[in-house]
Amino acid sequence: MRWCFVVFFVLLVDGAAGAQTRFAVSNSDFVVTPQFNNVPLFSFEVDIDLPLEAGVYDNPPLARVRYTVQGELVNTPSGFPAFALERDITGAEFYDQGSSLRFEIGPNAVLDDGVQAAEFIGADVVFVFNGREIDTGRFHPALLELRADGTGRLQNSNNVVSSNPPLEVGFGQEYITDLRFDPGNLTLLTGDVPEPPGPPFGADGGGALSIELLALAVLVGMSLVLRRWRRPVRRRLR
Repeated sequence: MRWCFVVFFVLLVDGAAGAQTRFAVSNSDFVVTPQFNNVPLFSFEVDIDLPLEAGVYDNPPLARVRYTVQGELVNTPSGFPAFALERDITGAEFYDQGSSLRFEIGPNAVLDDGVQAAEFIGADVVFVFNGREIDTGRFHPALLELRADGTGRLQNSNNVVSSNPPLEVGFGQEYITDLRFDPGNLTLLTGDVPEPPGPPFGADGGGALSIELLALAVLVGMSLVLRRWRRPVRRRLR
């Protein structure tokens, strides 16, 4: 019987260990004002391989990074009239190319409804996604900064386009877009929330067992059968 509970406990622990935190925003979450060139469209989605909790996230382990930025350009180092950057990479690729991510969740943050910008720590910049790329041939990887006062900026980072021959683009030389938002209402982070336990057997009128309970019932039944099968047979003395 004991091994059944061990297996069930391992399943529960494994589920908790897989908890992640997601950062997700897009241009629809902000008042967007292009300042240099017309780059109004963007989206970011970063899966952080840690549970959602208070503390400093300084280049945390990442499972996946997906983001898009697109717009029209005039008079830039790249010479492109327009661009549509799409990146979908692993966390290892993100850091290997020279990128970084940093923010801090305050100790009083209420995590049940995600983390709003107002719950980040910092008097000025409270969130930095720096998609800087070194020697990848790209001009437009993004730097996204959000501030405690409800302002922010999206611009190209100081990307090293090529090392041979040397070619580097400075911050904002391709595009600059200013952002405004309500810090108390902009949810930036969400975490995996355990599902609440289902109703008792038959309480919903359907008599359905959850997958977890069904699996546990099968394991317990198997244990009882094995114990009965292994029980020595007692012979009656004559």
